[in-house]
Amino acid sequence: MSIPYSLLDLSPVPEGSEAADAISNSIDLARHAEGWGYRRYWLAEHHNMPGIASAATAVLISLIAQATERMRVGAGGIMLPNHAPLTVAENFGTLATVFPDRIDLGLGRAPGGDGAVIRALRRDPMADSFPQDVVELLDYFGPARPDAPVRALPGEGTHVPIWILGSSLFGAQLAAHLGLPYAFASHFAPGDMEQALAIYRDRFQQTQWGEKPRLMIAINVFAADDAEEAHYLRSSMQLAFARLRTGKPGKLPRPTRDLDAEISPQMRRMVDQALRITAVGNPAQVKEQLATLIDAHRPDEVILTGQIHDQQARLRSFEIAAEVMRGL
Repeated sequence: MSIPYSLLDLSPVPEGSEAADAISNSIDLARHAEGWGYRRYWLAEHHNMPGIASAATAVLISLIAQATERMRVGAGGIMLPNHAPLTVAENFGTLATVFPDRIDLGLGRAPGGDGAVIRALRRDPMADSFPQDVVELLDYFGPARPDAPVRALPGEGTHVPIWILGSSLFGAQLAAHLGLPYAFASHFAPGDMEQALAIYRDRFQQTQWGEKPRLMIAINVFAADDAEEAHYLRSSMQLAFARLRTGKPGKLPRPTRDLDAEISPQMRRMVDQALRITAVGNPAQVKEQLATLIDAHRPDEVILTGQIHDQQARLRSFEIAAEVMRGL
């Protein structure tokens, strides 16, 4: 049996298009992804980003779930510091009520935006109650407690699966302590990956919320029938990452065949280091690279992502990736 594979979508807004186009493209991709065998389709919360249309993550999850039939749909993730746990429980409890056994909730500790975003969301930038908030959420989704002073209705009794997301050692420790599944953000912050995975596996405790470790890693994929074309498609994400790092976020750039003319050698090295957990090339090359990453890190599941400017090329990339994953 092949390793389960899922898809992470930021609902990118390509240059020359608008958010409505990005959302339509995400729905289109999700319908195809279900047919290609992807287990989950996750969307991520980001704010104040012209190139990302998934800010209202629960709303977009609802649209994707309506457009599909069997595939699990969820958040990868909800940035919990931005929300009261009760609000998250009610939102995802409602989704789980409408789409039973299909909704996932991945939780992140980052704010998903800068200081101005934190203030606009009316959050306390000094507060750090993430572990307590996760436990509060788990209780809201648990068995009915008629005498509880506060209940998530809908939400109570839905047992929405909660994943801890992270790019550092903190999330690995928390997920292991609570017995929850853990997804590592290796697609953009792989620095602590090996240590975080080891901590999660070594320290995992069986709890009421989980009996054994379940580990997912994120991998960028840029696949095309021609290897040169795949590298060309990848340049959009490299450019977007470089612009974000220099404080100039925008819509997903058009690809370029001369990336070094667009960004400095130093920035190119930094970007490529951050995005090194990537498979790029033709189907045979992508298969070899994915197999190498899976053999090295032994995840229970992988979640594939990749921001590609052209929708048809994006569809083909994820189709190739699914074909490859089924053969591993």
